[in-house]
Amino acid sequence: MYSLGIQKLLDSAEISIGGRILVKAKGKVYEGLLMPRPDIGDSNCIVLKLDNGYNIGIRIDRGSAIEKSGHKEPKTVKEEEEFELGKIKKSLLKVSFDPEKPPIAMISTGGTVASRVDYQTGGVSAMMDPKEFLHNVPELFNIVNIKNFSKPFTKMSEDMDSSDWIALAKLVAKELNSDNKGVIITHGTDTLHYTAAALSFMLPNLLKPVIIMGSQKSSDRPSSDAVMNLICSSHAAVSDIAEVAVCMHGNMNDDYCLLMRGTKVRKMHTVRRDAFRPINDLPLAKVWPSGKLEIVNKSYRKRSDQKIKADAVFEEKVAIVKAYPGSEPSILEYLQAKGYRGFVVEGLGLGHVPTDSRKSWIEIIKKLVKDGIPVVVTSQTIYGRINPNTYTNLRRLYHYARAIPGEDMLTEVAYVKLGHVLAKTKDMDEIRRLMLTNMAGEITPRTVPDAFLY
Repeated sequence: MYSLGIQKLLDSAEISIGGRILVKAKGKVYEGLLMPRPDIGDSNCIVLKLDNGYNIGIRIDRGSAIEKSGHKEPKTVKEEEEFELGKIKKSLLKVSFDPEKPPIAMISTGGTVASRVDYQTGGVSAMMDPKEFLHNVPELFNIVNIKNFSKPFTKMSEDMDSSDWIALAKLVAKELNSDNKGVIITHGTDTLHYTAAALSFMLPNLLKPVIIMGSQKSSDRPSSDAVMNLICSSHAAVSDIAEVAVCMHGNMNDDYCLLMRGTKVRKMHTVRRDAFRPINDLPLAKVWPSGKLEIVNKSYRKRSDQKIKADAVFEEKVAIVKAYPGSEPSILEYLQAKGYRGFVVEGLGLGHVPTDSRKSWIEIIKKLVKDGIPVVVTSQTIYGRINPNTYTNLRRLYHYARAIPGEDMLTEVAYVKLGHVLAKTKDMDEIRRLMLTNMAGEITPRTVPDAFLY
């Protein structure tokens, strides 16, 4: 609630939450909708939604004034008010598509793309029924026919784990084995690339598009990237590219999206709209909102109507451990004692770990491998690949201690792959063979120079 002083001002002017008001403070006049105050923050600040859709906080001091606005409230703002005050119109939850358009399925998992501002906390949370979002994207109705809309769970992506990946893989397989041409999954961005990698391994022999998309800005914000990402994802979902792929903004403007292989993509910025970039590979394609699709990487799996079967298994006792100057290798033994069955070590440069230092990792890794615990090494550099032969210390790690070089896999992808492999076999030779086998486009045979900082 607002402070007692502000509440008295509101009561005297007969203003209630959601009313259109004028606020005069420090020589300026602001007009908009009065919003509920967050549970946290300054209770002497008015929260106002401006006509451009943005919210501002205005501290009310002596000399400030609050009064009703004489201007008529814009319809678009009124509709937003009904969203944000929890008064969702039932009509907004009813959607119908053209049965003549290509059928697809949409799976919503939550995240920023299916969220809005929570005025109890002042932050963004996954509160919106995903079907509301579709009413903001009328272009979809001219592209696809969303025949099935499902919401297996609603959570922010930092709260997801392997059990969610398994549930998604089974659901996607079910949808693809119907008459759907493809599947779109809406997802939070923080761990979107983990899910993309997991589905890439759990949906072997995929023959229809599985497009994962999210947004960096919540859907109720004017600067949201959600609408264009969804439009481009819809075009990708009925394309000939039968892969698990991430579809997100290709630059900071609303120009085009990049379609990136699920095992070769990473979130590279906290807030930029073009945060997702292809790593150690070219994007599969560029996709424009108009439907134009430009193939960039010709090595993609093409569409077919054959059935697929989910291979949805994962060993949870896998850990990522980062090697750094002075790092303590005994953390691996500690986790082994906790029952961990495999490790991905994010090493240095070409795949080094501290070797001749006071805290050498070599003997501990050798012991782990002897005990049947695989150790895969990736590089902190993100771009490039592991080389087990260039330096003597590398040879000691990979030939003497028998660590598995992660080739050009991202650390996150190696983690997901190792968890999937360990759920299928305990044989160390087979684990090594599978980790060094390109199963879902995660290993490129040769480094593509043009892929660096694409």
